[in-house]
Parts: sequence; C-alpha cells; structure tokens
Amino acid sequence: MNEIPLIFFLWVGAFLFATGLSIILIKRNVIFVLMGVELMLNAANLNLIAFSRGDDQNQGLMMGLFVLVIGVCEMSIALAIILQVYRRFKKIDIDQFQSRN
Repeated sequence: MNEIPLIFFLWVGAFLFATGLSIILIKRNVIFVLMGVELMLNAANLNLIAFSRGDDQNQGLMMGLFVLVIGVCEMSIALAIILQVYRRFKKIDIDQFQSRN
C-alpha cells in the first residue's frame, strides 16, 4: 500500500496556517478573523494527526481531537459575543471599535 509522504501533510498544514495568518492580518471583519483562527487551528490539527501516523498509542490523534473540541467551544463563544456586539453597535469591523478610558 502506498502511503502519502509526511512532507505533503506538512506543506498543506503550512499553507493552511499561512492562509489563516494572512486573513487575520489583512481582513478587518471579525467573522473573517475567526475564520482565519479556525484555519490555523486546523493546520495544527493536520500536523498533529500527520505526526501520529507512526505512533501506536495515537497520542497525536487524541491531541487533535482535543484541539478540535476547544476550537468548537471558542468559535461558539466568539460568535455569541459578536452577535451581542452587533446588536449593540450595529457594526463588526475591528477598526471601528475603540476603548474608552
């Protein structure tokens, strides 16, 4: 059976991470920033699972599952906060928010 080499998974993970980071740096909409964070988490998951292919105890798989659950919790809480901010201010662009001291 031909297995896919590890370097392919690492390249895809690096591409996903770079895409997520560029979305975070370029976009000013909070929804897009959250999508960038999720891409970065998925890149980390892909690397964890790729490295666990040779592990008999599946530690990378369990860590990937843990990161996935944490990402879902983070996304649901962030979306709830964004909905409340939108209801109050009628905007969700990052540049329009200022802290008042």
